[in-house]
Parts: sequence; C-alpha cells; structure tokens
Amino acid sequence: MAAQEKTPRRHYAVIVAGSGSAGMFAALEARKAGPVLLVTKDRLRSSNTWFAQGGMAAALAPGDSVEAHLRDTIAAGAGLVDEAAARVLCEAAPQSIASLQEMGVRFDERDGEVALGREAAHSHDRIIHSGGDRTGQGLIGGLIAAIEASEVDVLEQHFVRSLVGSRERVEGIDVLTPGGEHTRYGADAVILATGGAGQVYSHTTNPPVATGDGIALAFEAGAELADLEFFQFHPTAFFGEGGEPFLISEAVRGEGAVLRNAAGEAFMARYTEDRELAPRDIVARAIASEMKATGARNAWLDCTGITHVDVRERFPGITRFCDAAGIDIRRDRIPVAPAAHYLMGGVRTDTRARTTVPGLYACGEVACTGVHGANRLASNSLVETVVFAQRAAAHILSAEGGAADPAREAVTTAAGLRTPPDRAVLQSLMWEAGGIERTGEQMKTALRSIGKWPAGAPGTTIHELESRNLATAGELMMEAALRREESRGAHFRSDFPARDDKHWKKRQVFRRGD
Repeated sequence: MAAQEKTPRRHYAVIVAGSGSAGMFAALEARKAGPVLLVTKDRLRSSNTWFAQGGMAAALAPGDSVEAHLRDTIAAGAGLVDEAAARVLCEAAPQSIASLQEMGVRFDERDGEVALGREAAHSHDRIIHSGGDRTGQGLIGGLIAAIEASEVDVLEQHFVRSLVGSRERVEGIDVLTPGGEHTRYGADAVILATGGAGQVYSHTTNPPVATGDGIALAFEAGAELADLEFFQFHPTAFFGEGGEPFLISEAVRGEGAVLRNAAGEAFMARYTEDRELAPRDIVARAIASEMKATGARNAWLDCTGITHVDVRERFPGITRFCDAAGIDIRRDRIPVAPAAHYLMGGVRTDTRARTTVPGLYACGEVACTGVHGANRLASNSLVETVVFAQRAAAHILSAEGGAADPAREAVTTAAGLRTPPDRAVLQSLMWEAGGIERTGEQMKTALRSIGKWPAGAPGTTIHELESRNLATAGELMMEAALRREESRGAHFRSDFPARDDKHWKKRQVFRRGD
C-alpha cells in the first residue's frame, strides 16, 4: 500500500509540515523516533525544490576544501553569517549528499565521476547537479520514491492552520482537510519545512505554494524570527510577455554567458571585477540600474559565446522553455530581469534546527540558521535543506529536548495576522516598497497601508489562510527593512546606501507580543 493511502493516526512521534527536500528528507531521517506524518498543502512534488535548477554545493573536488567553501559562504553573507552554523553546513555537505545517493537520488557524472560546475562567488568547481539544469526534479523524484517505499504516513492537500500547544511546548498541528473540516494531530515534535515566501512579491521565481505559511505559524506560536529584511532577488528570471517569471539558472553564467543591456553592451565590468559571477545582489542591482538608465523592461543574457559545452544539452530545461518562447539559446539572446527568489531570514534556529519554542523545529527556507547572512551563496540552499533536516531528526532521536536559546535583544511586535483586501495589492506594495531598492519613506507608507487592514479571523479557505500568512510575512519583512538603516547584502536602501558595520553588524530578531 502506498504511504499516502494509509489511515493516519491521531498521535505521532514526529509531524513534518512541507514536502520539499527539507520536509521529505526530515521525515525519512526521523523514522527511527517512531511513527512519522508528512503533511503538505498540495501534492508531494509541489515545492520550491522541484523548480531548483543549479545544484548543490559541496567541497568534493581535489584542491577544494571545507575551509574554502566556508570562506566563500562567509564572504557572500556580507558580515552577518553565523560562522558556527556555516561550518556545520560545509563540513556536513558531502555526507548529506552521500545520504541522498543512498536514498536513490542520482547526480550527473563526467568521465565516471560526479560532474562539478561553477557558480557565482564560488572559488572552486563544487556544484553537483542532476539532469543538467533539473536538479530539483531529480532530488524530489528520488525522495518521493523513498517516501512511497517507507512507512511514513502522508497527507496531501491538507493545510496546517495552526500549531497546537503553547509557548512552553508545541504538541501538534491543526489542519484544514480537503473537505473543509478541521482535524488535529498530536506529536512529540513538529518540524516546519514549509518553504519560503516568494509570493509576497508581484515578480517571483517561486511557485504559487510559497506563501510564508511556516513563518506565520511560528510567529503566532511565539517562536523568534530573524533576518527578515534579507530577501534575495535572482538577477536572471526570463522576462517575456505574459506568464510567470522563469528562472534562468546562475549556472548559465557559470558556463560563460554574458549580460548585455538594451544597446547590446556587456556592462557588468563597470560594476564589479567579478562581472557575471559576482554575488547575486550586485548582479541584480546592476541589471536594475541598466534597465532604469535606458528605460528598458529587461536586460539580455547572451549564451552564444559558450562553446566548450553543448549549451542545449547542459541546460535541457531552460532550452525547452526558451524553445517554446521562440528563442534558440545557441543564437538568440534571452530577455531577463530580476525577480524575488529566496528569503535568507525566517524562523530562528540553532545548529540542531531547534526553534525557541520547545518541540518545534525548522529546516529549509522557512528556517533562519544564520548560514546565509545577508546574501546567500549560490547552491547553498538545497544542501542546507538536507544538512539541517538531518540534524533536526538527529536531535529528536537524541531525546535531549529543550529549545534554542532566546535572543537577548529580540524586538517584541504585535505586527501580523492581518487580512489584505486583495493578494495582488500586497504583492504590488511589497515589490514597490520592499523590492530591490528601498527607501524609508516608501516603506513607512506601505506599513501604514498594511496597518489599516483588518485583523481577526484567519479565514476559512486555503487561499484566505495563505493571504493572511503572506500579509504577516510581508509586514514583518517591511518592518525589519525599515529598522535597518544601512545597505548590506540583499538589503539595499538608497537613503542609506553604505554598509554600516559600527551600528548594524548584527541580526534583527522578532517575536510576537502578547
């Protein structure tokens, strides 16, 4: 019998919310603790992971090292990386990848060895990939097969409305069933792996399921959140007429693609000596600057100079998408523009994935481990999902209990839990005021608008619940960005354009007031 067809229990050793790589890996690793329930609001494959293209970073090549990977991670994070957490990531990455291979995930090879690529801000070739540019699909496909062959119970199309328990301990979840009923499941431990909040913006590479659910759930339960002002905008999302933005992987630039402006000029050398392989925040702002200067709606990614690999074979997913748009990437330039991509902040955790509420863990994009600091190093996100999912399960198995230490200077706020008049209103507001370039006046105006939205009942449908969760995430992100009066990493303010280490080399932590 398939795992998702089993009749669920009423109490589990571990409940995992979310079915991306973090959620499924955590569920598989936690089985030794007892019965495990995996809950997802859509289908198992509906996650950000499925759309991931580039790959997973790990020091596997001769000449590479954990220390080099760590240095690159810290440098990209603009002074705010938690070095202890980053060391855990870099040291554990090779073993976590080996664990995935043991579960059936297959990675591309070259001459009998795992193929390694280069991406922005990495000093070595250390990016493993699957299916060329379809790493997420390879990862999810392997994990789904492992889940279906396991004894893990699965509930698809069940939405977690709230966490059950108190600030003293989370004891389960309350879910909305496909039939609109409310059902509770108890647990000794709950792991949030619900992904990011890209749908808070009008332009995003994230799928529709990325609605900040775990952030809102944890905030409402009293857990601390951190680094919410740092949202990474991917420089190169396909920008054509109609349709959602489609990610054009950083690995394309890693193979030698060049960015050009409306006049056909290669412009990145004017902004940084690293050119196309500079950190994402620098590339995204450079593209935005060129677009603003010329009044263009997009820049262009030129792959025609890539001759050392067959570009169509190396990037089959991108090739197929561009073919459908009438673009042959061997001879045509690809229209690109920045889009919201990845939230560095989230539910604050320690290196064992514990939140500040006992019984509650978080891993993947919903969590803020401190690994990414103010700007994530390319391809560290997928490997982070499995490293910290593994650590969450290991801590639960250790039966040590406890929670992460609360921050000494956390800001207590009553923000959030509001209902926007329309989701598109929130998305437009966030893109204009909390996007690539921010100003204090814009953010204050946006926060005044959000503050007028009604608070109260969470809603009765998944769409209503998601909208409230997005409003909660958006308001907290905007408040964090307004408070940080400097520019650092992915957070750029034109009214405070300089980095200010004297006053702002610190993390902002929020918790909900009574």
